[in-house]
Amino acid sequence: MSTLFTKIINGEIPGRFVWREDDVVAFLTVGPLADGHTLVVPVKEVDRWTDASPEVLGRVMEVARMIGAVQVDVFDAARAGLIVAGYEINHMHVHVWPSNSMADFDFGSVDQHPDPAKLDANAEKLREGLRKAGHSEHVPDA
Repeated sequence: MSTLFTKIINGEIPGRFVWREDDVVAFLTVGPLADGHTLVVPVKEVDRWTDASPEVLGRVMEVARMIGAVQVDVFDAARAGLIVAGYEINHMHVHVWPSNSMADFDFGSVDQHPDPAKLDANAEKLREGLRKAGHSEHVPDA
């Protein structure tokens, strides 16, 4: 059975993609901690990050690093937060979001009802920043 993320990757469920390549994708979460909160996900279903091959894990982290660097710039943040949790969906994923303090790491403060228009605008802002940073070949139009 396909995971929720596989369904998003395959276009069965809509997603706000900011990165797409053969092995790794990234899309905005529907429960953000901050504007631009992104999930970086391997295309291949891997349940636990400790089960990922070194190549897959390395590429997921490299994409997360590039996205985090752009988030800091376009959302005027002090740092980019990063967490590998893995309890919500049994498909490895890395949370990356703009952060200004440790208070930004509280998953109890997730926005359960974000404005879809704001999510769309944040996705476009991040895509534009990624293009300006030289990653156009991996940034989808929408």
